[in-house]
Amino acid sequence: MNYEVLIVDDHPLYRAALKGAVASACADTEVFEADSVACLFDCIERHPRIDLLLLDLNLPGAYGFSALAHLRGSHPEMPVIVISATDDSRTVHLALAFGAQGFVSKSADAASIGRTIQAVLRGDLVTPAEAGIGDVDIDVRTMDVARRMAQLTPQQFRVFGMLCSGRLNKQIARDMQITEATVKAHMTAIMRKLGAANRTQAVLLAGRLARDPSEITALPEGVE
Repeated sequence: MNYEVLIVDDHPLYRAALKGAVASACADTEVFEADSVACLFDCIERHPRIDLLLLDLNLPGAYGFSALAHLRGSHPEMPVIVISATDDSRTVHLALAFGAQGFVSKSADAASIGRTIQAVLRGDLVTPAEAGIGDVDIDVRTMDVARRMAQLTPQQFRVFGMLCSGRLNKQIARDMQITEATVKAHMTAIMRKLGAANRTQAVLLAGRLARDPSEITALPEGVE
């Protein structure tokens, strides 16, 4: 069977390693690559029939599990394997809770990665044996934030990622090559969908989906 697999990681050498693992695990597979949130959504738009997504948890422009939560809403049928150098049991639990079908540690060998890919393509749920899967409490508010995050459009999610990195409207407009008025319109929609009263609240909500709260950059003073 021919598969289309998208590898999303900002490290070229690791993308190459994953590409090799995919090729070994599945014959006649077409592999696409992305190194950022923008490239991720562009690739999905060009190839809407992706059979499997390998997603780096620390992807630039996506904080913690925010990209995974967003993808679960926009493409619920697309199987996702989370790739992470952080492979403690809590991180694995959270990845599964936010919708991943599999989890691969970056310390795993090619054979293990290949077996995970094959299993997820068969429809199985796969976690590292050493993760010690059990119950991890995730409060209702955090799951609600994940559900709301899933309602953002790809463009709104990119703006949200830049907001969380501390960029001002004019900086976001420049980076995305859009007008400040468009950025403000996106901000209004983002805050409405997230249930946030202002930019600061929106960033604090992002912290609920961050693997490490320090990933979120504080907004400059006086910015709302």
